[in-house]
Amino acid sequence: MPSDLPLPVLPAVTHVPGEFDTTKARKQSTMILRRFFRHRLAVASLAVFLLVVAFGFLGPLFWTVAVDDTRSRGYLPPSPAHPLGTIQAGNDMLAQLIRGTRLSVQIALVVALGSTVVGVILGALAGYLRGFADGAISRFIDLMLIIPQIAVAAILVRALDGSWYMVAVILAAFGWMQVARITRGETLSLAQREFIEAARAAGAGTRWIIFRHLVPNMIGSITVNATLAVATAVLSETALSFIGLGVQSPDTSLGLIISENYSQITMRPWLFWGPFVVIVLLSLAVNFIGDGLRDAFDPRQTKVRA
Repeated sequence: MPSDLPLPVLPAVTHVPGEFDTTKARKQSTMILRRFFRHRLAVASLAVFLLVVAFGFLGPLFWTVAVDDTRSRGYLPPSPAHPLGTIQAGNDMLAQLIRGTRLSVQIALVVALGSTVVGVILGALAGYLRGFADGAISRFIDLMLIIPQIAVAAILVRALDGSWYMVAVILAAFGWMQVARITRGETLSLAQREFIEAARAAGAGTRWIIFRHLVPNMIGSITVNATLAVATAVLSETALSFIGLGVQSPDTSLGLIISENYSQITMRPWLFWGPFVVIVLLSLAVNFIGDGLRDAFDPRQTKVRA
């Protein structure tokens, strides 16, 4: 029996854009950044790393005492004129720390860049070409891994110029093997995928396939390993400079500053703890940034939904 009652009017449904908006396509880079910035420890570490870098590169704009100024008396205690005192030769410790931080960061970045480029190229060639090329590159990697790297690097730095860029080049020459192994493994897996077969069928050459198809699909692991290489380079440079076989005067670095002042740890602890704290902050910050990047590139590593 028909009813004369009017039908209820339902309210119009309006779409409220939210965090999980499925009506809008999201770029992979946007999702990666979103996952990274939800990693609170990684974001805090990124802020610490940027502060340390700013301290080293922008510090001379605010602290104008020359690093080679020796007019002050040696081993002065902290004061407004010298917030971290002076070293034995009379140089201002804060100026030394600023320059040492800058050079240590420069070394770490050059090492990370150089070792990553070499490792990615050799690893991708080994995994894609396989056969003789894979065997030759893999055996070369095995040979490099059994060499006592710190000892050989120390000998080369001593025999050659002890400047910061020479230290960076030598450390990069001994830091690419792990990157090459990881890249080779990923390349062996990716080389069997359909899009690589399609590129081969279309007549693409080896260089095109490696740099336009394989490397972009490995950017996550490459970025994480490059980040962790920065922390490794900081510690390796510190070890070399501490034993007097790294950066040489008139250049300086965090490791060299510690080497020159570690004997003052009890009487003048500010001369030792200044560079030590910077090294610890750099190493921890870069490692936590690497953890955040790993979780961001691989959402299986975290329970947080992108």
